[in-house]
Amino acid sequence: MWGGEELDLDAYLARIGYSGAPAPDLATLRALHRAHVATIPFENLDVALGRRVSLGVKDLEAKLVARRRGGYCYEQNGLLAAALERIGFQVAGRGARNRTRGDALTPITHAMLVVTVGGEQWLADAGFGWQGPLEPVPLADGTRVEQDGWVFGVGIEAEGVHVLRSLRPEGWTDLYSFAPHTLYPVDFELMNHYSSSHPRSRFLGQVVAHLPGAEVRRALVRDGLTSMRTDRAPEERRVGPDELVGTLAELFGIELDDEEAAGLVQVHSGEI
Repeated sequence: MWGGEELDLDAYLARIGYSGAPAPDLATLRALHRAHVATIPFENLDVALGRRVSLGVKDLEAKLVARRRGGYCYEQNGLLAAALERIGFQVAGRGARNRTRGDALTPITHAMLVVTVGGEQWLADAGFGWQGPLEPVPLADGTRVEQDGWVFGVGIEAEGVHVLRSLRPEGWTDLYSFAPHTLYPVDFELMNHYSSSHPRSRFLGQVVAHLPGAEVRRALVRDGLTSMRTDRAPEERRVGPDELVGTLAELFGIELDDEEAAGLVQVHSGEI
């Protein structure tokens, strides 16, 4: 289903720094998820450059593994799904509505995964950027888990809709909601088309990069860089065009070629 047979699993494991023999068990799922989100950054740079985003497993491997780039949710969770499938996990897709933008009713454009281990379902999401979980979250009403000081919860609303929440100093904040309806790679393709090309997509015309670290979480959106820790208020600063390429490399581990770097500086400067 997810193209796991096409993936060079050893190369993927080396990319995320995973050592040992993976098995379809909870310990492996947790370790893989944590290693993936800590290593492969969330970013929209191909979309910002006007490039087509391919979700083919070999293309994902070439970009996120061999070229050491990142990607957004369809790429991140598509690659993770292929790896999990190759190892022997039962993996299903889900589509979610982002709830971090207040009361606005957003379309279902976020793609994440549900992995079944020992008869229990776990939410796995390597593609929600700086606000996402470090490890899988039990998919059960009333769940509350702490991951290196970051607290996440799951609730169930009307019609069986699940909600992933994050505990902030001001209280619980909804991250996204999703129905218990299985999605497939073809559904990810449709959402990817919208997010990479529709005029109303928030990924067009701006540079976005996130990295959900255990100690500090960072998000670059346009020229604003936000750093968040569990024990202090968020820190914000502006990133100018002359700092962009260095910031992407130093804080997010994103390696660019000269053409990409020049094009993104133009986007960042508002010249495109």
